Amino acid sequence: MWETMRAMTNPPGGAAGRPPGVQLDAVLERITYANEETGYTIARVATERSGTELLTVVGPLLGAQVGESLRLTGRWGSHPKYGRQFEVWSYSTVLPATIQGIQRYLGSGLIKGIGPKMAERIVDHFGTDTLRIIEEEPKRLVEVPGLGPKRTKMIAAAWEEQKIIKEVMIFLQGVGVSTSIAVRIFKQYGEDSIDVVRKEPYRLADDVWGIGFKTADTIAQAVGIPHDSPERVKAGLRYTLSQAADDGHCYLPAPNLVADAVKILEVPPDLTAACLEELVAEEGVVREEVPARGSGEQNGDGDESTVPAIYLVPFHRAELSLAGTLRTLLTSGHDRLGAFADVDWPAAFDWLRGRTGADLAPEQAEAVRLALTEKVAVLTGGPGCGKSFTVRSVVTLARAKRAKVILAAPTGRAAKRLAELTGHEATTVHRLLQLRPGGDPTFDRDNPLDADLVVVDEASMLDLLLANKLAKAVAPGAHLLFVGDVDQLPSVGAGEVLRDLLAAPGIPRVRLTQIFRQAQESGVVVNAHRVNTGQHPLVREFPDFFLFSCEEPEEIAALTVDVVARRIPRKFGLNPRRDVQVLAPMHRGPAGAGALNIALQEALTPAREGMPERRYGGRVFRVGDKVTQLRNNYDKGAAGVFNGTVGVVTAITSEESKLTVLTDEDENVDYSFDELDELAHAYAVSIHRSQGSEYPAVVIPLATSAWMMLQRNLLYTAITRAKKLVVIVGSRRALGQAVRTRGAGRRHTGLTHRLRVL
Repeated sequence: MWETMRAMTNPPGGAAGRPPGVQLDAVLERITYANEETGYTIARVATERSGTELLTVVGPLLGAQVGESLRLTGRWGSHPKYGRQFEVWSYSTVLPATIQGIQRYLGSGLIKGIGPKMAERIVDHFGTDTLRIIEEEPKRLVEVPGLGPKRTKMIAAAWEEQKIIKEVMIFLQGVGVSTSIAVRIFKQYGEDSIDVVRKEPYRLADDVWGIGFKTADTIAQAVGIPHDSPERVKAGLRYTLSQAADDGHCYLPAPNLVADAVKILEVPPDLTAACLEELVAEEGVVREEVPARGSGEQNGDGDESTVPAIYLVPFHRAELSLAGTLRTLLTSGHDRLGAFADVDWPAAFDWLRGRTGADLAPEQAEAVRLALTEKVAVLTGGPGCGKSFTVRSVVTLARAKRAKVILAAPTGRAAKRLAELTGHEATTVHRLLQLRPGGDPTFDRDNPLDADLVVVDEASMLDLLLANKLAKAVAPGAHLLFVGDVDQLPSVGAGEVLRDLLAAPGIPRVRLTQIFRQAQESGVVVNAHRVNTGQHPLVREFPDFFLFSCEEPEEIAALTVDVVARRIPRKFGLNPRRDVQVLAPMHRGPAGAGALNIALQEALTPAREGMPERRYGGRVFRVGDKVTQLRNNYDKGAAGVFNGTVGVVTAITSEESKLTVLTDEDENVDYSFDELDELAHAYAVSIHRSQGSEYPAVVIPLATSAWMMLQRNLLYTAITRAKKLVVIVGSRRALGQAVRTRGAGRRHTGLTHRLRVL
């Protein structure tokens, strides 16, 4: 049981015509490169015969830990540039037998509670008998100086868990599951993992983060589920809808859903359509006739054209609920800001001028009146049009009447900025609602927020599910003001709530269009508006907007790193990690966020002797790294850590197997080493992930290789994230493509329609 097969992507017996492999026993000393997606790894190992010289091994080694003893199967070969190396076909981990091997194994961070120093003490005390003692007589660990009963118990529990994980992994990797996925499955199901995988493999896609339908489907076929099984087709239909939700759609028209699922599943359309009917009958999905795209198109007879919309249940419920809640708020007979119903507005604005030292433009004044007299309202407009000053005026007048005001935004950075602009405390929507494990809020319809006015900034980021939770928490009679730039990218999650609200005739709204004189001197503001109207940005007329022209993606990447690490700090005195953010149109490619993160880490946070670091898959985390959270985790921190949260790594502790991040909400959050798949580096992020944030300086790499992503609202969003400086690095052709291309069509949503008919 102690010898665990791992990474069996190409076992020697499985490749036609391949000769039997040779075995190489080695200790993993260093991982030079690891590709998280393919598992391909370049590593350095030590063997008994190699002495102090390290050997190079290449192949599927993802999941192996530094310090582990490995039994490698493969063949020797020679690389024209790097020389002799061992090509790995498969590998297994074995317990080390030498004192040095045992010490490295225990000190690798694999067993929680044991770091390098404690490993040395334990091995000094028990010698080659160490692993047997931990396995059979763990209570004896108290004999080691510095090890008390509490730490001993933790080590014994961690050892036992490792043993069970290895047993489960033997089975899982036999059906093609990688090490990292196997650990997640074990964390979800524990000792029931094997039963679930054998009997209900498609549950994995719903229950285990990081496992989609395709992985579950591979496992299902490995355990004997037929290709045309109704269970498989229904799971594939739900997967197709979830993929559409990832693309922003709340539903798919039934013909689109069937066609997309047929491509994914490679089964006949009639079987897919029949399984869809069964899924609707079982209430696994919801079918409803809605106006096409929810946008009110009409056919030639003047009637609204409809489509059979197929929803995943949570999105259907959320649309109905949000529309109903907003209508209830709008028509409530009670008004918690009733004092503004008969206010003397000229006098109120005169008083406000005395407090702020500035007059409101007519559009701004109208927005202030609307927010304080209508129970639901929307304020939109581009940069430099005075949204922030308008919100500040709304808050100032409301507080003058002793109203209880709550300010919120989707991200920590946006909430901080909102607080600075208004002089009033602000928080993230997640923290405001106090979302608990599972995503259930503390504040809801039965326990509403104690507020007379709720203002939500950066509302373009609100997806359908979060907007529904927020609206339900607003007390009857309270006012809800949505503030945002509708021309930016829509939310990462499903829906386009802000756009749908603006399209609904019954929702009061003001759009600010006047660019103020001071803002007209900013290249960031002027060029954002130029891009938004399809005009090329002016790149030589302003001291805060630059274009460094180059064509090849590799050249763009190298110049981007130079701009961030050297040129901007030297010319503008900005901190390259804290003040400069690279925003890339896409993740992949030489000039994508993934490759740029590696290059920027090397430039800004390189490896240093004596400084701790931790490798997870293809990433290396170091103290000082800028990182971002990849999913909502309601169990982290005081009130959860949410997708898009940014922070800095402040500590890496091998003995406790944990890494600590100080988030942009000033909270220290601990991650165990097996949770590091929740983090990614954030020196460069996709433009989508930057929504709601503002940075002193933004650098935008534009390569023609990102052609399909080069759209106007993407570039506009990137430019509007900058407070002081924008530098575009890349191809003039790519820039022209982004300015010309209006962007993707509307998402499939039904919210506007529901707001009309309720």
